Amino acid sequence: MITTRFAPSPTGRLHVGNVRTALHNWLLARQAGGRFLLRIDDTDAERSREEHVEAIRADLAWLGLVPDGEERQSARFDLYEREFARLVAAGRVYRCYETAQELDLKRKVLLGRGLPPIYDRAALSLSEADHEAKAAAGERPHWRFRLDHDRPIEWVDGIRGRQHFDPAQMSDPVVRRADGSWLYMLPSVIDDIAMGVTDVLRGEDHVSNTAAQVQMFGAFGVDPPAFAHEALLVGSEGKLSKRLGSLGMEELREAGIEPEAVLSLLARLGTSQPVEAVIDREQLAAGFRLDTFGRAPARFDEAELARLNAQVVHQLSFAAVRERLPEGMDGAAWQAVRPNLNTVAEAADWWAVVKGPISAPDFAAEDRSYLAAAADALGGIEWGENPWPALTGALKESTGRKGKALFLPLRLALTGREHGPDMAALLPLIGRDEALARLGAMG
Repeated sequence: MITTRFAPSPTGRLHVGNVRTALHNWLLARQAGGRFLLRIDDTDAERSREEHVEAIRADLAWLGLVPDGEERQSARFDLYEREFARLVAAGRVYRCYETAQELDLKRKVLLGRGLPPIYDRAALSLSEADHEAKAAAGERPHWRFRLDHDRPIEWVDGIRGRQHFDPAQMSDPVVRRADGSWLYMLPSVIDDIAMGVTDVLRGEDHVSNTAAQVQMFGAFGVDPPAFAHEALLVGSEGKLSKRLGSLGMEELREAGIEPEAVLSLLARLGTSQPVEAVIDREQLAAGFRLDTFGRAPARFDEAELARLNAQVVHQLSFAAVRERLPEGMDGAAWQAVRPNLNTVAEAADWWAVVKGPISAPDFAAEDRSYLAAAADALGGIEWGENPWPALTGALKESTGRKGKALFLPLRLALTGREHGPDMAALLPLIGRDEALARLGAMG
């Protein structure tokens, strides 16, 4: 069974880049009938906040990306200790003492010589007596994972194709700090093994991490999961945008953006598939294919999101929005105004037009006479279910008006607006008596 995971750190709210990663992992698992897991990477006790954990869950629920299970790294420290001890015993991690300043100086020296700025493994030459002396002096080590230089690192990436890294050209990654806290890479591998993760889909900024993690899986005697690395999101201006890092789900909700619009856009960004408004999440899952992803940065455009949102709103049923509509607004009213909405919240504006009062413009004398005739005509026709064609037909015959001269004064007098929903749908909602009053007041 395919098992994917989304592993956010609860140090802030989810933004569109995070959500894109979560969505793609959800789609990958959903398409195959697999499992999508949430892992809260809260090993950073100082920066992790419980309110962010709750916000992550709420955002995923709003989007309909409900995980099939949840784990928290802060509850798994015993597991990390046991697995770390295995690596110590196998000689795959080792103690180092260089300060950040010392490491920076080493990198500068290597760069000055035209050499790659990788760690020189100087700590491997320390004897046990050296370690004891440092401990006695109060120095505590940080730990590095020892890459196997004799085995090239290779995998077939689900998006980038065949990948090859020479471990001798890589620094042994630090996996544990001197204070005993964990960095991201090793606990993530331990968790992926324990949680049965089969597929890891994440941003291309993790490619070098993956190279080291492939050997970490091997150190535990486990085949690595299938990896795929997608291009990162960029802003509409064509470069990485700070705006994307702060554009969160709460902000989008407040702007009236529907979750289906967010999903429709993020599901297809960076692929060769057309971006279109899709209400059904299962339809998105059915069409999800890694081989449609390109290597170019995926461009996120808020204007495109707004366009998709309007398309989504135009597909929403009355039942889906009932709780968000003004009191008294029924299905017929929703159907009437829906084609003119960009957000569901705008329905309240049109309901206010229906219920009145409205502010109509000052009409020229000729139009006032026309509206008086319209009031007379409306009073003399059979109201029925569709009075608008009867009214405009009678006025066309009696006044000779047609086109804009026929329709626009009526719309302005009845709604106070030049544009809006189809008057054939709106007039029955306004009602005969109110329509007569509005026309009479203008004539």
